[in-house]
Amino acid sequence: MAKFKRILLKLSGESLMGRQGFGIDAERLADYAAQIKEIHEMGVQIGIVIGGGNIFRGLSGSQKGFDRVKGDQMGMCATVINSLALSSALGALDVKSKVLTAIRMEPIGEFYSKWKAIEAMENGYVCIFSAGTGSPYFTTDTGSSLRGIEIEADVMLKGTRVDGIYTADPEKDATAVKFNEITYDEIYTRGLKVMDLTATTMCKENGLPIYVFNMDVKGNLRKVIDGEDIGTLVHN
Repeated sequence: MAKFKRILLKLSGESLMGRQGFGIDAERLADYAAQIKEIHEMGVQIGIVIGGGNIFRGLSGSQKGFDRVKGDQMGMCATVINSLALSSALGALDVKSKVLTAIRMEPIGEFYSKWKAIEAMENGYVCIFSAGTGSPYFTTDTGSSLRGIEIEADVMLKGTRVDGIYTADPEKDATAVKFNEITYDEIYTRGLKVMDLTATTMCKENGLPIYVFNMDVKGNLRKVIDGEDIGTLVHN
């Protein structure tokens, strides 16, 4: 029995690089698609947002001389490329999916609307939301919060390469301690970098819980849906 009926899955663009250090690793992509298929077959309605950091990140581009607005627009296009790749990988596993874009670019993807997305998910499609919010100065974390709230998801599942939220970066600090659960307010007071402040505040104000877990371990997505305690829950 699935713990959640409808989820918003946030995937890191950087994670798609796998061992390559850039672009899209076909093996990692296929693994993600297989994990998504597994929970789709349980009847879970799935919306997905993927970052674009494996291709281009607007903020870092602006620090190197790119115009910030154009840089963010390039980042939006990067998320569309990743979304198309995931849609193709799901199709290879006979999972129906739709790519919905925040800016018009038919026939690459359909223009996003809440009602179109919910209808598609209820009809068995995995919906992949691309191009962020469609506006510059907003991250894909904020895009995930917005889409999760709009589609009335039960939870946002934030798939990372770390198995939850720690008191410090566990990759840099061996003494870092993991939280099993934490409140939004404690994230603010501790200054933890779970998501950017805009995204975190949107989830807090709209009561959307976040579950942070390691998506790069095969089978972990199913474990989260089964209710196993393998990550960190963020709540009010």
